[in-house]
Amino acid sequence: MHPELAFREFETARFVAERLDAMGIGYRDGIAKTGIVALIEGKEPSARVVALRADMDALPIEEENKVPYRSKNRGVMHACGHDVHTACLLGAAKILKECANEWSGTVKLIFQPSEEKLPGGASVMIDEGVLRNPAPERIWGQHVHPPLEAGKVGMRPGPYMASADEIYVTIKGKGGHAALPHQLTDPVLITAHVITALQQIVSRKSNPLTPSVLSFGKVMANGATNVIPDSVLLEGTFRTFDEEWRFEAHRWIEKIAGETARAMGGDCMTDIRVGYPYVHNDEVLTEKTRKLAEELLGKENVVDLPQRMTGEDFAFYGREIPACFYRLGTGNAGKGITAPIHSARFDVDEEALITGAALEAWLAAAG
Repeated sequence: MHPELAFREFETARFVAERLDAMGIGYRDGIAKTGIVALIEGKEPSARVVALRADMDALPIEEENKVPYRSKNRGVMHACGHDVHTACLLGAAKILKECANEWSGTVKLIFQPSEEKLPGGASVMIDEGVLRNPAPERIWGQHVHPPLEAGKVGMRPGPYMASADEIYVTIKGKGGHAALPHQLTDPVLITAHVITALQQIVSRKSNPLTPSVLSFGKVMANGATNVIPDSVLLEGTFRTFDEEWRFEAHRWIEKIAGETARAMGGDCMTDIRVGYPYVHNDEVLTEKTRKLAEELLGKENVVDLPQRMTGEDFAFYGREIPACFYRLGTGNAGKGITAPIHSARFDVDEEALITGAALEAWLAAAG
């Protein structure tokens, strides 16, 4: 009900801290501004160290759901289920704490800010030492997944989610009266050609066997019916699973956009902001995770997932230690809970909270 945007999760962090205090779990806050790291020790704390991660930030979306727990913060909504992730991790913390004499080792709980916004809270927390003192041997993260019914989970070993980079292009021309195009250099027309020309990067420059996406979702030409503007702003994203091709594609974007604009008498400035790497699920850890999930939930409730081109800053953890990022089913068609993430009507079947908390605790204790 109280969602907060990236790196502004102050009340959320306070809520998490209060719950940890009530459970008698020690923690350190203020990491990456609003992040929290907590430790729970079982028997023989030095036997092994593992980590669980939950993100906490929301999205700038006005919620349309008519439910008692709808957002009270205007224009902000937990449309990606990070409130579910945080709640499940708090639930897992309660289980682990109450059963501390039944498992061995130490569990590190990572409550992370800003998954939705570059540079990503994961990278900042890593830079500030979240994977040290003590250093976890492996890490799990879970994410809501409306296409899966509550009570089920899904996973995939190896490359799972794509890298995600942000593209900002400014096309410059010479604006003026739309009725006198012969006296102008029309940046709107140039932009149309640039967008079309850039599509050859995926269709003709990339290996057809390498998944790639180049999409533009924002075009800003601040003119009018009779006004050609001086410049147009273009924003998009590039995604793939190949790091070498990723940066080669960046060079093609800059080259093709620039040369297309100049060939039509205009100019172009390109700013590509390198985002998250692709998510790679450690094959050994993911297979172990699957077996543990089947033990807890039953084989019929653990499914295979396809690759997807969405991005996730959990990828940064996987660059440092073995990592497994899996999906928590939150849908319920019978209750009408089917809306996708990042939509104004996103909701979850709260029965999923039981599955999510239980599985995280089970993985941390037995995995």
